[in-house]
Amino acid sequence: MIESHIYEWVNLLVRWIHFIVGVAWIGASFYFNWLENNLNRNSPQEPGITGNLWAVHGGGFYHLKKFKTGPEQLPTHLHWFKWEAYTTWLSGMTLLVIVYYFNARLYLIDPSVRDLTSGGAVIVSLVSILGSWFVYDVLCRTALKNHKRLLATTLILYFTLLAWFLCDVFSGRAAYIHVGASIGTMMVGNVFFVIIPAQRKMVSALEQGRKLDAAMGEKGLLRSTHNNYLTLPVLFIMISNHFPSTYGHEWNWLVLIMVSLASIVARHYFNIRVVMKSLWWLLPISFAMMVGVMWFTAPNPVKTSDVFNNQDAIVSVMSVVSQRCTVCHSETPTQSGFSSPPLGLVLDSIEQLEINADKVYGAAVLTKTMPVGNLSGMTDEERNLLAGWYENFAKGEN
Repeated sequence: MIESHIYEWVNLLVRWIHFIVGVAWIGASFYFNWLENNLNRNSPQEPGITGNLWAVHGGGFYHLKKFKTGPEQLPTHLHWFKWEAYTTWLSGMTLLVIVYYFNARLYLIDPSVRDLTSGGAVIVSLVSILGSWFVYDVLCRTALKNHKRLLATTLILYFTLLAWFLCDVFSGRAAYIHVGASIGTMMVGNVFFVIIPAQRKMVSALEQGRKLDAAMGEKGLLRSTHNNYLTLPVLFIMISNHFPSTYGHEWNWLVLIMVSLASIVARHYFNIRVVMKSLWWLLPISFAMMVGVMWFTAPNPVKTSDVFNNQDAIVSVMSVVSQRCTVCHSETPTQSGFSSPPLGLVLDSIEQLEINADKVYGAAVLTKTMPVGNLSGMTDEERNLLAGWYENFAKGEN
């Protein structure tokens, strides 16, 4: 029990750190992209300045300027936006190890999808995450870098293939997280291998009085723009494990791509709305795409059992719940890694099952995402039995 308690708190602390630094990284990305698109570039500028912005916030006024190349003399204190990105990736990978690698049979592998060994699953995980960075980086260094729309289309096709592959290998929940981890690795790779080195070269050139290479700044800006558009899909993936109708759907990879595209469309509107106000229709399109996904993921009718006319049937349902569900969802879970029932959901009695009927039906019958990884081996017949109980319970016939 004490080991499970310690594991739970390590999980919480790392997740909390990941959340905090992730907010800092995404906030900086959103702000600087907003700043880039809101600079006043039309009015007469000071020598060497390409744009400026006046702002008021927190009870004070701010005047920001962007240099065409750089100042004649570097300031003593120059802030670098990098540690937010590095810490987000390091904490995220640590969380991946704690949750998915240490509990591969519980969260990473779903035998009904593909019955991998724990070691094999971890290898596939690492290859997909690190390999995505190399694929992305190579694409950005080809002639595609001069054709932004074609590059964006190519990257979307790659992510579609990646999502399909991972959903065909891992549990739906793990597949989503791995797409997110792959995107996050690409984003931090942009910072570590491209953006920061470009900035260091710019600073070095100013210190040595050399002419700045404009290509360095353009390359860094391209990668920074990519990071900005990828943030919303990553944020959705971070919360997706709370919504099994997405990752638990038969076409879960397509659901992920559609939600991601809707997010990117919305992000694009907010990036360009100041300079291209006529594109207001992008937001309704994004909303319509989400409505389409909601319709697409609507559950189909479930085959049910009609044996709910006596007490023996209720006993059968509780027997299934006791064998398949209460290893985790009990006041005293027996499944390793749990010191308390997930989400506080306890199913030790028929009264508790009735109170949580909707949750049990949605997870065990509609999406089949529970038991997690089907670790306890719930059969289709048992799921149908639960479906029959739910329909009769909902109609007040049990």
